[in-house]
Amino acid sequence: MSGKYFLVDTTKCIACRGCQVACKQWNKLPGVQTHQWGSPQNPPDLDASTYRLVRFQEYQKEKSVVRYYFTDACRHCLEPPCKDEADSYVTDAIIIDQSGAVVCTEKTKELGENAQSVIDACPYNIPRLDPETGALRKCHMCYIRIREMSEPSCVKTCPTGALKFGDRKDIMALAKEHLDKAKQKFGIEANLVNPGEVRVIYLLIADPEKYHEFAGG
Repeated sequence: MSGKYFLVDTTKCIACRGCQVACKQWNKLPGVQTHQWGSPQNPPDLDASTYRLVRFQEYQKEKSVVRYYFTDACRHCLEPPCKDEADSYVTDAIIIDQSGAVVCTEKTKELGENAQSVIDACPYNIPRLDPETGALRKCHMCYIRIREMSEPSCVKTCPTGALKFGDRKDIMALAKEHLDKAKQKFGIEANLVNPGEVRVIYLLIADPEKYHEFAGG
């Protein structure tokens, strides 16, 4: 379990989308043509040039509206099924960096028609196929920045502290602290999602599916 971890405290997220924009800028990813589809969530989904997306969910509760915000990206599984599936076709198409980042390499272009089975192996529906190159694309944890002793661009940009990054011991201690505060304020539904399985630990205050179908839990 060595390596780096994220803590995503959704109670602190204000949906500014700074993380989403910072990811685009650092990775020099092009903008995506969008349209009005009845939600402030744009683009509507992750794609080959959108590695991080702030998702919006809205629910009517009595006479008020409840909104849940969820910054969605690769969870960097401790035992990534996408890598297991890719390895059955092309060795090192997906690798695990020393930071713990699960990285889709340019060798994913060699997967060809098998790329879809690699995508389907992800329980969080994360990897996307680049239609121009045939490679798989997704968040890579800014592992190059980490090697240079810096934080991922999304964490660096977050203005509210909703995103935190560090070694597991520090992140788990911080997660417990945030969870205790969330339970006092929001009740017993507050929980940490899959802390023993992934490197991106979400603090939620409701059923994960209220945030996103693939939130986990």
